[in-house]
Amino acid sequence: MARTLPAAPQTSLTTRLPGLAITVAVAAAATGLGLLAPVIGGPVFAIVLGVLAATVIKPLRSATLTPGYTLASKGVLQLSIVVLGTGLSLQQVVHVGVSSLPVMLGTLAVALGGAWLLGRWLKIGSDTRTLIGVGTGICGASAIAATTAVIKPKDTEVAYAIGTIFTFNIAAVLLFPPLGHLLGLSPHAFGLWAGTAVNDTSSVVAAAYSYGADAGPYAIVVKLTRSLMIIPIVIALALLKARRDSANGHGEVHLPWHRIVPLFLIGFVVAAATDTAGLIPDSWHPALSALGTFLITTALAGIGLSLRFADMRKAGARPLLLGGLLWIAVAASSLGIQAITGL
Repeated sequence: MARTLPAAPQTSLTTRLPGLAITVAVAAAATGLGLLAPVIGGPVFAIVLGVLAATVIKPLRSATLTPGYTLASKGVLQLSIVVLGTGLSLQQVVHVGVSSLPVMLGTLAVALGGAWLLGRWLKIGSDTRTLIGVGTGICGASAIAATTAVIKPKDTEVAYAIGTIFTFNIAAVLLFPPLGHLLGLSPHAFGLWAGTAVNDTSSVVAAAYSYGADAGPYAIVVKLTRSLMIIPIVIALALLKARRDSANGHGEVHLPWHRIVPLFLIGFVVAAATDTAGLIPDSWHPALSALGTFLITTALAGIGLSLRFADMRKAGARPLLLGGLLWIAVAASSLGIQAITGL
């Protein structure tokens, strides 16, 4: 007999508001800090401030605030992905050109395959290595956010993945420009390297424009095109999770279609298609981008407020080692594929 998966318990909006208000306040403070240090960015500040606030201020650890933190880390997270989709035109894949796709696909394969192999070797949990793999291979915090909405990992795993990505973003901003000059890379080659081997968009912009004005625009287009890889990866992860959930059940499990293709992902595609069709005025893009970033910052504040240092210490240094190995592998493979293909 088919069995339907049980519904999650309902929580009223009034129960969620106190915790949600705190996450918004933390996100606002983090956004201000992000403006002062754009290379770090508001989202990273949000998770750090959230952890510190919950550690220092005992009332913020109250169970009555947990529903609001959960709404931020899940519902607001999904909404942020839809809003950020308005800044991605599906035509950008064509604009980059077919010639850059081998580098993007090759580095993505290295990141995901390396995360699986090295993660198993380092005995890192599947969710943590998946988050670090997609964060390294696609687009940092945004990819981690989209993946989190599907596989629903522990907050500690999300924190480790974001911390790992942040660490090597900063390293890339500092090291890539002098290395590019040492290697004699052209602006086009450096833009392709930065766009495929640096994670978050802000760090790609910082590294590419530090190298030269001509490298910046190309790196951004490559990076935005690379971000579109979120769509097939998240669909694949949703299918794998649905299959795993079915296998762990007793008998046949009826899986609703929205468990396989999440609603937020459909919203993301619709938002990107709407922008592609020219239905979103160019003058709206800065505001929508700022809104999407603030929503992601709010979601990460909720995750940070839910975290405890004692839980994070249990993971040890292995996730950071995995992130470092993947970062080196992706950076090297990007240069290697460029050399082989003559791009």
